[in-house]
Amino acid sequence: MPDEYEDPSGNTEQFRAFAHPDAAAPAQAAPRLPLLAGAGVVVVLLVAVTAWLALS
Repeated sequence: MPDEYEDPSGNTEQFRAFAHPDAAAPAQAAPRLPLLAGAGVVVVLLVAVTAWLALS
């Protein structure tokens, strides 16, 4: 094994980063704009279809 290899259990911080790689990166919230835009389009389409059926 080469000398430059560092054991991840060498210190607590390295071990935690090795054992829990997702915990090292901060969680990012998913953008809500596409979800809200999609919901708005669905509502507009439902209103349009309902109005078209009611008037025909």
